Amino acid sequence: MAVKSSMQGKTCPAKSSTSKSGDSKSLHPRNLHNQGYDFTSLVAVLPKLSQFVRPNPYGNISIDFANPEAVKTLNTALLKLHYHIDKWDIPAGFLCPPIPGRVDYLHYIADLLALKGKVPKGAKIHALDIGTGANGIYPLLGIQCYGWQFTASDIDAKSLSNVAAICSHNPALTSKLKLVQQTDAKAIFKGVINASDRIDITLCNPPFHQSLDDAMAGSQRKLSNLAANRAKKHSVVNAQADKLALNFGGQKAELWCEGGEIQFLRNMITESCQFKHQVLWFSSLVSKSDNLKPCYKLLEECGAETINTIDMRQGNKQTRILVWSYLSPSLREQWAKFRL
Repeated sequence: MAVKSSMQGKTCPAKSSTSKSGDSKSLHPRNLHNQGYDFTSLVAVLPKLSQFVRPNPYGNISIDFANPEAVKTLNTALLKLHYHIDKWDIPAGFLCPPIPGRVDYLHYIADLLALKGKVPKGAKIHALDIGTGANGIYPLLGIQCYGWQFTASDIDAKSLSNVAAICSHNPALTSKLKLVQQTDAKAIFKGVINASDRIDITLCNPPFHQSLDDAMAGSQRKLSNLAANRAKKHSVVNAQADKLALNFGGQKAELWCEGGEIQFLRNMITESCQFKHQVLWFSSLVSKSDNLKPCYKLLEECGAETINTIDMRQGNKQTRILVWSYLSPSLREQWAKFRL
């Protein structure tokens, strides 16, 4: 049996299908950041950003992406200028997400949910963000881009309080966002999805590392590579390169868990089959491509009807979205017609 994948109309075999989309080096066609950052407009909406804007070694206007405060301020300006979200902020030590890459996830998910090429908009779409973090980036962008309603869960009360504080400055978000604290450290969907819920899509950016030491080492490698690349490309070592502070942002639940990304994905997949009649599509970012094969195998064992991979690129950086559904193509189409 063959089914037609929702991703760009490609035909894939059921039970173990792989579909590639977003293979160009650019972001999704609907992504507002395809042409880079308009720093003139960004500074106009958030003058504070001007203290971080300066020519980079190539002579282009930019910021120092190794500076956490500069990156956070850029995010605040991007969200205000393009998505009309005021006073976005995160506490010190929490993850600061890259806006272009995060909104790309949402655009590809919107394509996945499309019926006959029509991307769904409005509150009939119910999305669930697993581990929303203090930044709440997926529900904030999803509400502003598509008008969907969101449930956002997290095990950390401080993270949820910060998202609630952001919403307090943006009343239009509040009516479409429900925050739920996950009280069971071993659960992902249990305690978050109620018996009466019908979820169109789940999203997740899993913890990447398997320990604190692993997470800190990864951050240090990134900064070391940044300094080395500057020296190599410009034949001049930045005097501050050796003094780069460890840009370590992210709490335990955001960055690491026992077993790392693959174990988190295994837990998510195993638990997802208990909600197979309540969720149209499950999805998750997968940072390590080597983790796809074991995920496919486990999904097949769990009885997933359709499994797909969506490739995403931002410049030279590549990541992927793993999506799966336990519903047959005909049931998925009926579901989509009902909500549209």
